[in-house]
Amino acid sequence: MSQIIKEDFQKKSHKPGDERLEAGSGRTALAFGKIEMQPATIGKILNGEIKKGNVLEAARITAMMGAKSTSSLFPHCYPTALTDIQLDIEPLEEQACINIQAYTRAGGPVGVEMEALTAVTLACLTIYDMCKSTDKQIRITDVHLVSKTGGQGGGYRTN
Repeated sequence: MSQIIKEDFQKKSHKPGDERLEAGSGRTALAFGKIEMQPATIGKILNGEIKKGNVLEAARITAMMGAKSTSSLFPHCYPTALTDIQLDIEPLEEQACINIQAYTRAGGPVGVEMEALTAVTLACLTIYDMCKSTDKQIRITDVHLVSKTGGQGGGYRTN
């Protein structure tokens, strides 16, 4: 994880006494997505051989920026002051895919599912965009909400 992103995680992480979370109900969401590709493509990503640059770092930055801008992308999505964004981008060379998880948290009255889903989707789209000239068979699959907490509807977890 780059130092800049690590510092950003630390700035946004909940610490004891963080009034934003203690005063509100607290909302969290976890989303997942997968991007499948040819074995040669994942090898090029891992070896830094993609012409457009560091694919995984670009996907991470785009996902974080997208999560923070979700309300400007969707007309019925309220602005949310995220207090935490965590991304797990896991390249699996043997399976020729990259698994992406995004965790979002906020202390306000609005859910954060759309922010987590947006982060995952934009990470997948960034990887696709950077690798499309190398691999015409890239597939984005299995984007879904894994779990959420907080809110009037309570928690949710996929089976």
